[in-house]
Amino acid sequence: MIQDWDEQRLARLCSEGDRRAEEELYTRYAARVYTLCRRYSGGADEAKDLMQDALLKALDRISTYTYTGRGSLYGWISRIAINLALNQIKRRRWRTVSLDMGVQDNLPEPSAQEVEAIPQEKLLEWISELPDMRKAVFNLYCLDGYSHKEIAQMLGISEKGSAGMLAKARKQLKEKISRYRKDTNV
Repeated sequence: MIQDWDEQRLARLCSEGDRRAEEELYTRYAARVYTLCRRYSGGADEAKDLMQDALLKALDRISTYTYTGRGSLYGWISRIAINLALNQIKRRRWRTVSLDMGVQDNLPEPSAQEVEAIPQEKLLEWISELPDMRKAVFNLYCLDGYSHKEIAQMLGISEKGSAGMLAKARKQLKEKISRYRKDTNV
C-alpha cells in the first residue's frame, strides 16, 4: 500500500476523481480480484481482462458504494467481479453436458489431509478445467458460500440444476484427486 487511507476515505477520494486514490485502489485490490477472477475464468488472460473490467467498473460506480464495515470495499468490488464473470459465462451459453440428476459416484470423499497434500496450484488448475457452468456453481457454492437458491437466481437455472452441476463438478474433482493420489502415491 502506498497510502494509509481507510476504505471510506479511499472510496471518497476515488469518487472525487483523485488519481492517487484510484492508483491506490488498483494497487490494494488488483491481486485479490485477479485471484477471484481466475477461479471463474478459462485462463490467465481472461482473468486479467475480467479483473481490469471489474476494477474499472468499480471506479466508475464508486459513488454508489456504501461503507458497511472493514472489508466492505473489497466485498463490493468482488461482487462486481463475480457478476462480470457470471455474465461472461452466460454469454458463452451453457457449454456443459445434460443434467442427469442421478449422479452416482462411488469414489470416497477425500479427507482434508489428502486435499491439503495437493498443491494449491493443482487444485486451481482442476477447478479451471471444469465446464463453465459447473465451475461457476462450484465456485459460488463451495468457495463463495452462496446457496443453491441464490445460485439459481444468478445463473437463471433451477435449484436442482445448481445442485446437479455441483454434484458433477465434485465428482470430476474427486476423480482428479483420486488419479493424482494414485500417480504420486500421496
